[in-house]
Amino acid sequence: MAVFSGLSEKLNHIFAKMTKRGKLDEYEIKQAMREVRIALLEADVNIGVAKQFINSVSEKALGQDILKSLSPAQQVIKIVNEELTALMGSTNSKLETSSSPTVIMMCGLQGAGKTTLCGKLAVYLKKQNKKTLLIAGDVYRPAAINQLKVVGEKAGCEVFDMGQGNPVEIARKGAERARSFGFDYAIIDTAGRLHIDDTLMTELEDIKKAVNPAEILLTVDSMTGQDAVNVADTFNKRLDVTGVVLTKLDGDTRGGACLSIKAVTGKPIKFSSVGEKLTDLEPFYPDRMASRILGMGDVLTLIEKAEQSISEEQMKKIEKKFKENSFTLDDYLEQFDALKNMGDIKDILGMLPGVGNKIKLDNAQVDEKAVERMKAIILSMTPKERRNPAILNASRKQRISKGSGTTVQEVNQLIKKFEMSKQMMKNMKGQRSFRF
Repeated sequence: MAVFSGLSEKLNHIFAKMTKRGKLDEYEIKQAMREVRIALLEADVNIGVAKQFINSVSEKALGQDILKSLSPAQQVIKIVNEELTALMGSTNSKLETSSSPTVIMMCGLQGAGKTTLCGKLAVYLKKQNKKTLLIAGDVYRPAAINQLKVVGEKAGCEVFDMGQGNPVEIARKGAERARSFGFDYAIIDTAGRLHIDDTLMTELEDIKKAVNPAEILLTVDSMTGQDAVNVADTFNKRLDVTGVVLTKLDGDTRGGACLSIKAVTGKPIKFSSVGEKLTDLEPFYPDRMASRILGMGDVLTLIEKAEQSISEEQMKKIEKKFKENSFTLDDYLEQFDALKNMGDIKDILGMLPGVGNKIKLDNAQVDEKAVERMKAIILSMTPKERRNPAILNASRKQRISKGSGTTVQEVNQLIKKFEMSKQMMKNMKGQRSFRF
């Protein structure tokens, strides 16, 4: 994930220098904190937020217990991790619910991805066996209603609209329909503007009064940095939003919005949108995001993605095959499909501890087509060869490379990776792990 790659790289450079020194004195910690402050400001973090963050970290880092500890640099990194987590809200903030239907009012400026987000949220709720009605309340933007209908069809949920009518009445009627037909949730797509104006805010206030939503979620484009924070602050003062959803987080290399919004508005980030697919919506966990920033990875989210992509039955089947030493290249092929279902390979690698700092995930050094080439190699083998790659001699490998449009070297690399995976799983027998 490209999230905070610039900030992450700078922070890790600062901490690497601290770690090399071993013991730290007060001057060295203060110097490091100055560098951290500059890194935060360059990441477009609100200046007041950056100042308060540095003050808080410095106060704890300059304690005698830290200065006298055997690994002061690690202690400082631990404090930074804790303060980053606190800055973003400490804990995951779940959606509020009410007596059916739970009404969610989506708001935000044009271009922030609000309409698509309605579909993403519907898909997220559908995974929890919740029935959602989308309500087309944006009657001004050309094709907004049709866009929501397309999104609704892809999400597999009903869309309520009354054409270019009164947005307040549409919201009210939509909520009534959701109540009458037993929907669990009603999500209202409201109008946005290119900039905040009084007409927009008054309309949103009227919709709020009409439907009394359990949640008012503000959609902001994280790539706009401090502009996103200012937008969030303004919307919150008029509507008293209940939470924020950061969109385009996969393209945000700085992180200013993510690190500033909670401190400025007092409202939690509830979700982050990390791609264009309707499944690319994640609950926001401050502790996991702090770990990503500091290069510690995000193994919990990775596990959740794996569990969503691989059924319990598949997991047991694979474990049995490894136990019986009957894992074949056909099984290996299935794992590539499961990996693909988990999302962008760069995102997955970014969740592995330390990986994001060692390779430039943003600069396409991860070859997305490599998996497809490996699949082509396996598919070019005979069933007998997939069951027993030990029979692959030079002539067979030559045939396979021609059939898959690859090289013999790539065929050899695949076989080596396959054997390494089998050995790794043999060594890790009995432990919970990934089969890739």
